[in-house]
Amino acid sequence: MKPSLSPALTFVLASFLPLIQPLAVFAAEPEASALVQAGETADLGSFLWLKRPVVVFADSPQDPRFKEQMERLTAEADALLDRDVVVLTDTDPAARSQLRQKLRPRGFMLVLVGKDGGVKLRKPHPWTVRELTRSIDKFPDRLREVEERREK
Repeated sequence: MKPSLSPALTFVLASFLPLIQPLAVFAAEPEASALVQAGETADLGSFLWLKRPVVVFADSPQDPRFKEQMERLTAEADALLDRDVVVLTDTDPAARSQLRQKLRPRGFMLVLVGKDGGVKLRKPHPWTVRELTRSIDKFPDRLREVEERREK
């Protein structure tokens, strides 16, 4: 004899199905929110030896290159978070933020800063997460992190 669900129980369970998808989206949001921060008030010194800042500059949040870059970065947030990346955004050149004064962008620019505070690369066009992670994975400190994880 096969167990079967009563029609009432089937109805109750089915009524919860629309709630499952929004919960899955909500669960993914904290990763993106942990990854991206406003750069207008950020201090690179606060990330020293803790995070690898990726700074995304644009003259406007409507810049198509900025939109494309942010979509690429947030779509694969887990790969970046695994590498201790934090994304700082600055789309207001008039504000003359500390990041703009230090890194001196012209229009759209992507800047990867190492945990040591040094600028590792500058790009005038959007990069994929794969390109970024491959660059990061070649850093001596990243190689050391991977080796330390293996030893544990």
